[in-house]
Amino acid sequence: MKLEDKKIGFAFTGSFCTFKAVLEELKKIKKEKADILPIMSYNSYNLDTKFGKAQDYIDEVKEITGKADIIHTIQGAEPIGPKKLTDIMVIAPCSGNTIAKLANGITDTPVLMATKSHLRNNNPVVIAISTNDGLSGSAENIGKLLNRNNYFFVPFKQDNPITKPRSLVADFKYLIPTIEKALDKEQIEPIIL
Repeated sequence: MKLEDKKIGFAFTGSFCTFKAVLEELKKIKKEKADILPIMSYNSYNLDTKFGKAQDYIDEVKEITGKADIIHTIQGAEPIGPKKLTDIMVIAPCSGNTIAKLANGITDTPVLMATKSHLRNNNPVVIAISTNDGLSGSAENIGKLLNRNNYFFVPFKQDNPITKPRSLVADFKYLIPTIEKALDKEQIEPIIL
């Protein structure tokens, strides 16, 4: 088990439509005996949506990870790097908003602070994209991150080319293989499915 005892920061951002798929992969990561540090953006921690209630997701993340608390503030995320709490950071789902802020050095949410703090140790970050504007407004920012050290993408595809022609979504079944490769500082291929 390549993930056994690996310290994995696992961050959720507000692409709520993919939460159920991501939670299924989180369960598989836990079965690999990884030590998961859960992190949620302000929106994912606080907003009820048509896809579910925030408290239900919080409870499920706590149950899966076995952690009593979820990092959900900037102050809570800042010590991740200095205390070396993570070997790898996973952002799944990673919204276009978060991608834009990562690409442009903005640190105004718990997930962004967690990632910035984690990167100070030159450790990998895995991005599992889920955004309706991946082939329009977010394309430039995706390109910026693809060209940066320590960023690795879960293979992705068009979400629904007919009804959402600019939408991109990670194929979450590749989450664990992407994490395994990223721990060796390698990008899984192909990136685009």
